[in-house]
Amino acid sequence: MSKEIHTENAPAAIGPYSQAIEAGDFIYLSGAIPINPKTNEIAEGIKNQAVQVMDNLQAILSEANTDFSKVVKFTIYLSSMEDFAVVNEVYGSYLEKPYPARATVEVSRLPKDVLVEIDAVVYKK
Repeated sequence: MSKEIHTENAPAAIGPYSQAIEAGDFIYLSGAIPINPKTNEIAEGIKNQAVQVMDNLQAILSEANTDFSKVVKFTIYLSSMEDFAVVNEVYGSYLEKPYPARATVEVSRLPKDVLVEIDAVVYKK
């Protein structure tokens, strides 16, 4: 049985998907992009975009009564690997050891032409 997780503290889905789905002991967070949920504006620059994405993910995790310490896997999508170091620094500032598994890939384009998108898998136990 699965349950949708939704919060007004993160941007609404811009298509036919949920912010997150809880399925058994796992929560699957959809890719978050750097939209400010209060203004619907996209953050400027890679550092601000990375912060907004992590804040959006944190809001969804909070709604699910969990946090970054329960994330077992992140996938980071970058429009340019040139931004890897900045995103890595911001991303790391939200986490503590032991760090989750992660993949980072460069893609040709992201929704709304943002610079970064991140999704996550959480194990609740």
